[in-house]
Amino acid sequence: MSSQTASEKDINAAHTKAMKEQQAKQREIVKSKKKADHSLLLVNTGDGKGKSTAAFGTVIRALGVGWNVGIVQYIKGTWKTGEKEFFKRFDDLVTLRAMGEGFTWNTQDRERDIKAARAAWDLSCEMMQSGAYQLVLLDELNIVLRNGYLPVEDVIEQVSKRHKDTHVIITGRNAPDALIEVADLVTEMKKVKHPFDAGIKAVQGLDF
Repeated sequence: MSSQTASEKDINAAHTKAMKEQQAKQREIVKSKKKADHSLLLVNTGDGKGKSTAAFGTVIRALGVGWNVGIVQYIKGTWKTGEKEFFKRFDDLVTLRAMGEGFTWNTQDRERDIKAARAAWDLSCEMMQSGAYQLVLLDELNIVLRNGYLPVEDVIEQVSKRHKDTHVIITGRNAPDALIEVADLVTEMKKVKHPFDAGIKAVQGLDF
């Protein structure tokens, strides 16, 4: 004999009915959409944590379906990051190049930073246009653009020339409006709380 009360049965029946209606609506919405007829440009920006983290989650998803992935890291070149150490184990699946020389307040040399950014960008263009990768991640490129180390117009032009089968993710704070305009997907991470503001340093394994 069921232990459900009459009230619980009514609630469960109403829930089942509502979910069936929601499922039918969702199926109609999906049917109205079309498959992408071009590769996508994704931008993760905002002052909250998680821009690169989300991008690397997408990298893992792409690897799971058998894609070849190329990654260029701007800014973080000198850091011993968890993602860099992890992907070293899978260099047959991922091409990861950490090209930056650290944060600008560490180098304190604008010409050197511009040179590093240009070298990283040349490699990025090669990856995007080669057709060898289904996904290319340009990590912290927005910081380079914010600092004026690369012309935004040049970046947009070259990204638009990417191989037809190559999706691109660009991360970093302060994505320029022109890049947001041409992107297919833009996600803004909003900071609600951050331990750094409470005097806690970045944690290896969580933050880098």
